[in-house]
Amino acid sequence: MPVIQPSSYRAKGIFKNQHLNTMHAVLLRKYPTVPYKRIRINTPDEDFLDLDCILQKNKRVIILLHGLEGNSKRPYMQGMAHHFMKNGWDVVSMNFRGCSGEPNLLPRSYHIGETGDLDLVVKSTLNLHPYEQVSILGFSMGGNMVLKYLGEQGNSLIPQIKSAVAISVPVDVVKANLEIDRWYNWHYRKNLVNSLNETYRIKMERFPDKFSLPPFGWPTSFEEFDDHYTAPVHGFDSAQHYWDVNSSLHFIPDIAAPTLLINAKDDTFLSDTCYPNRLAQQHPMFHLESPDYGGHLGFVSSFPDGSYWTEKRALEFIRNQDRQ
Repeated sequence: MPVIQPSSYRAKGIFKNQHLNTMHAVLLRKYPTVPYKRIRINTPDEDFLDLDCILQKNKRVIILLHGLEGNSKRPYMQGMAHHFMKNGWDVVSMNFRGCSGEPNLLPRSYHIGETGDLDLVVKSTLNLHPYEQVSILGFSMGGNMVLKYLGEQGNSLIPQIKSAVAISVPVDVVKANLEIDRWYNWHYRKNLVNSLNETYRIKMERFPDKFSLPPFGWPTSFEEFDDHYTAPVHGFDSAQHYWDVNSSLHFIPDIAAPTLLINAKDDTFLSDTCYPNRLAQQHPMFHLESPDYGGHLGFVSSFPDGSYWTEKRALEFIRNQDRQ
């Protein structure tokens, strides 16, 4: 019955407001810069992926996946990387295609269900060093990729992968996008869509024969952007089709490795269906923890070492699986 309640996360004072929790973690968090070393790997379709790594020849490695329009240098990524590094782990922080500071080579980009690139990163990581233990951790969109990948692999999962954690994940992408469109999320939506539009502008310049501005002008919503670019360039019929078939909620039942999903109850990006309590109650490998507070990728904390609760909780969960 792995529904974890009550959660050990406790928000203090103003951080019981989900928007302050979300924005403080992005804009005001103080975090140590980690000593990344960049490694580029080539993809089978003649593109590339940039991995930012901390390689100390430990026996254990964690692979980190960022959220929409993020990268390895986001505060939540560096905070998690630092916490695992100081606890004896190697770290591989994956940058999705076009997110490492250099545009990728192909018309296609990344998307919420892109697990082929993740599989390549897992296998490339195991070629770096003979790791005995691999864990995967994803944030938001990256968390959806992690859960989908685990479900797709099922019992065929690479045996070195011992556990996984996913944080602030829209596991039902269709319903979550209805929440994103609510008025109180306008600022987040605007910033993310503007970032996506800038990426698309670069695509139009590099591939003028393939892409053009939509008749209605620049997209102002995820549905407009995904209908015009993401869905067709990645082989989906529409935004709705793209969201539905890539929702990790469909794949969670087939997960065969211990996995923790952390979704705050006050996350304004998530729908009710992003808290699969019944599924967790029936699934021996899938654990769900839903703190009352936390916002979206927030979980602001005040530990003396500067770490956040999510970082301590992720390591605690992974260590607990080692003991079983």
